[in-house]
Amino acid sequence: MKKRTNSRGTPTSSGDAILPTTSSSAGDAERDHPAYKSGAASAPATPTKRRDGSDGSGSSAGARRKRKDEIAQTFVIVNERPVDDISLDFFYKPHTITLLAVSVLAVMYFAFVRNEANVDENLWAGLLCIVFFFLIISVIAFPNGPFTRPHPAVWRILFGCSVLYLLTLQFLMFQNYPTIRSIFYWIDPKLKNFHIDMEKEYGVNCSDISWDRVKGHLDVFAWGHFFGWAFKAILIRHMGILWAISVMWEITEITFAHLLPNFIECWWDALILDVIICNGLGIWMGLKICQILEMREYKWASIKDISTTTGKIKRAMLQFTPESWSAIRWLDPKSTAMRFAAVIQLVIFWQVTELNTFFLKHIFEMPPDHFIVIGRLIFIGLFVAPSVR
Repeated sequence: MKKRTNSRGTPTSSGDAILPTTSSSAGDAERDHPAYKSGAASAPATPTKRRDGSDGSGSSAGARRKRKDEIAQTFVIVNERPVDDISLDFFYKPHTITLLAVSVLAVMYFAFVRNEANVDENLWAGLLCIVFFFLIISVIAFPNGPFTRPHPAVWRILFGCSVLYLLTLQFLMFQNYPTIRSIFYWIDPKLKNFHIDMEKEYGVNCSDISWDRVKGHLDVFAWGHFFGWAFKAILIRHMGILWAISVMWEITEITFAHLLPNFIECWWDALILDVIICNGLGIWMGLKICQILEMREYKWASIKDISTTTGKIKRAMLQFTPESWSAIRWLDPKSTAMRFAAVIQLVIFWQVTELNTFFLKHIFEMPPDHFIVIGRLIFIGLFVAPSVR
């Protein structure tokens, strides 16, 4: 038996490196945490009454205090989740001084050996250095978050990227439209030759429903619909909410079609290709993946205890899969009005986030397949995962 530590090297409760969980009790690793033992993850909204009608906690003030403590312990699990299945201690011990020393030496080396004749390259190098050091600080100082696979440092870096994205948006708020366009032209000069009226039109000649016409609409964006909805299904894990978002998005497209010409589609494109085929199959595949992960038996063995090379490689690859998997019940008959309002808020924010993508590429005139548009979609999809969790 060896001590279990979190990713910062802080000792936690003793335990083995092998973490078994079964399909009948997915998420037992989390339930071993003191917050789960205290009932923070499943505590009732009101104190349990005894048969004589008295308060089980002794007083309403004591019950409220206990409830606050449970919420605080649950927040600790979400904000700084410990790592339960440490196989190689080296990768989970803090190396703050070493990391800072190597980072400073690397920056000093590249700063003094590079060519400084080009002003644009100097600006790029300076910005990249700022981003690099900010992400180094993110690895050292930011919390783990609710996920620990493949390594908490990955999610700290992602959290740091989200903070940088927020700071960038705040900077752009104080710039005018020509200045922002100039920034995008500086990043990619090819944008000067693109205009929004060069986009493909989907809502013309809708009476022509031929196989060639349908096949022409099944382009790269159709695959984007499919994989995007599969990823959303893995995040949300609720068929009703997913179909509500899917149908509401088509209504949103109709509502804003007079502002965004790209939203003008034929009825068979919006109803059959988008909602039923692309979105529907994506939702089905995502929920199928969730079902497989929920039924899977989670028994993690230390890589040092595996004798074969093939087994070690397989265990290393499995490090990129979830440690455990739990079903999510967003709504049930006993849900409160506040819970229902929170789910509605999630659906509305989801619609606004996706709508922003189309407005941004329309206002700043970017092609749908531009790396800024695609990169932003992938990035937002990753850093909203801890929020949904």
